[in-house]
Amino acid sequence: MNTFALPPIPAPAPPCCRSIRLALLAAALTTALFAPAHAGTVDDAVADLQHDWELTRYQAPAAEREKRFEVLAAKAHRISEAFPGRSEPLVWEGIVVSSWAGEKGGLGALSLAKQAKTLYEAAIRIDGKALDGSAYNSLGVLYYKVPGWPLGFGDKAKAGELLQQALALNPKGIDPNFFYGEYLLETRHPEEAVAYLERALAAPARPGRQVADAGRRDEARALLAKAKAEH
Repeated sequence: MNTFALPPIPAPAPPCCRSIRLALLAAALTTALFAPAHAGTVDDAVADLQHDWELTRYQAPAAEREKRFEVLAAKAHRISEAFPGRSEPLVWEGIVVSSWAGEKGGLGALSLAKQAKTLYEAAIRIDGKALDGSAYNSLGVLYYKVPGWPLGFGDKAKAGELLQQALALNPKGIDPNFFYGEYLLETRHPEEAVAYLERALAAPARPGRQVADAGRRDEARALLAKAKAEH
């Protein structure tokens, strides 16, 4: 994720100079925060979001991830607004918001999970097949991770249906196989989870997604070891 590196602060300056410096610094940060959040095409904008998400999810210090996802969610929302009628930005806004919820944790994350659910559902209404069915996959993950009624909308059966839809659209993909394997493990089917986690590890590399692929494979190895231990 992009960060703002401030220049070294020199020795104290006279009050008038400090005021000018602070004004310039405030202007620079405002420009950085509110500059257009997308490149020329929706593909460029989505690739930029993917890159920022990967760096935050897999390389940022754990203590910083919640705040970084919060900032990235604002950027993702601006991209969704800049490309109305397109499914892909909504999917990635949902992924960012879901990740923010995951870092936040507890009941305080439930409103974010509901927001992500709305984004995925909107993406599916536009084009559920976009990004190899990622909206189905991500929505399915929410349904098995969020608590059920009366606290939340979680529903293990609904989760399974959505994850299977994602697998039908992208049967060899690393993410649909990983998350279906995780779902099977969480629903106490470790023997079935093994096959999907092994498929996730054997999935073809995604161009430009090296950081995400490496991180997901590490997660798949850990889950595979757990599934085999529980088999």
